[in-house]
Amino acid sequence: MKNLRLILLAVTILGLLSMKQKPIKVIFFGDSITQAGVKPGGYISLMQQSAKNFELIGAGIGGNKVYDLYLRMEEDVLSKKPDVVVIYVGVNDVWHKQTHQTGTDPDKFIGFYSAMIKKMQSAGIKVILATPAVIGEKTDFSNAQDGDLNSYSQIIRNLAKQYNCGLVDLRKEFLKYNLANNPENKQSGILTTDRVHLNEAGNKMVADLMMEGLNEVKVDR
Repeated sequence: MKNLRLILLAVTILGLLSMKQKPIKVIFFGDSITQAGVKPGGYISLMQQSAKNFELIGAGIGGNKVYDLYLRMEEDVLSKKPDVVVIYVGVNDVWHKQTHQTGTDPDKFIGFYSAMIKKMQSAGIKVILATPAVIGEKTDFSNAQDGDLNSYSQIIRNLAKQYNCGLVDLRKEFLKYNLANNPENKQSGILTTDRVHLNEAGNKMVADLMMEGLNEVKVDR
């Protein structure tokens, strides 16, 4: 009888353990900023330190634009069956217009971005969109790409609303922070190392904002 009770107890414990939910799998899909995010001190690494209920995966490749993300979506995102995807792209779509003459026109940006969202949502994935933060930290709108960056950020806000996606508005929050913390109107050194890529403060800020965005998403398990 005693052995039977022990067996029943063991079965009950194993059943409870099997019922324990797996962590929510999140893929951050983007460019070099996200590629650096998985390194020590990067925003994804910082998030993972406190995000115990999440499995965070970085899928960033330097130089990527929205078209590049679309082409590798199947292999780098869909095949991994994530619960949530954070799309963080747009800097190179704007920046490369000037530096390489290979940027992305607004209509194509909308087209590829929309196609990604619809494909992910059809697979049951919750999608969060992040606006591109900065290409230069000057606060008087004298950064060369400010106009385009504002325009593309608004496109992303509109897509988030249209497709009922989460939104992490990095563009808005970086501008707000620089207005308060960049009195000398420096082009870098406040939240970035080189006008684009994140320094320690920038990684901390992005980590906090991304975590807020993740906590607002309801995942069906």
